[in-house]
Amino acid sequence: MIETLFPHLKLAQLWAATQETLYMTALSGAATFVLGIMLGLALFLTARGGLFQNRALYSVISIVVNVFRSIPFIILIVLLIPFTKTIIGTILGANAALPALIVGAAPFYARLVEIALREVDKGVIEATRSMGARLSTLIFRVLLPESSPALVSGITVTLIALVSYSAMAGVIGAGGLGNLAYLEGFQRNHGDVTLVATVTILIIVFIIQFCGDAITSLLDKR
Repeated sequence: MIETLFPHLKLAQLWAATQETLYMTALSGAATFVLGIMLGLALFLTARGGLFQNRALYSVISIVVNVFRSIPFIILIVLLIPFTKTIIGTILGANAALPALIVGAAPFYARLVEIALREVDKGVIEATRSMGARLSTLIFRVLLPESSPALVSGITVTLIALVSYSAMAGVIGAGGLGNLAYLEGFQRNHGDVTLVATVTILIIVFIIQFCGDAITSLLDKR
């Protein structure tokens, strides 16, 4: 039945491409989450009115975040080719896409983290500080827990963007479903392969969104 509907589709090839997409999304998502939290905290703490208000440092971090957040992903991949080749040893394959995916997504998520932290009740922050709490306590016991629903919602949006980014990276040899849709589908004029690859990407996106919404609802105390 499948062979009749999709004559050019090879299930082994589809499964391998799906695994590569999930691999790229998972690893870059984990790194993006950590780096985004760090950058977002730095922006929040050094902003005007922050615990460590520092206009110069905030401006530097903000400019870096805005620059990398604004560069179109396909251009970012090209710009990072020398860097990627240096640390990975090649510009082809799923691993080669990771630097560009992380550099492209972390600044985006950092802004979402900053926004989430700004929504934390300032009264709670001041009460914690008045009790002499250390910075680590403030961050891990107040800021991150109180903003967790927004943080999860933000990483959900970012993971979906990473799936899209990985598909674009696939066009220039990073592997995954984007590579399958382009090489096996578009270039060989196999519309059935392109369709199945696209539907598979959509399924991954829907699953990420569903899981993200469920976790956000569990964390939301309102």
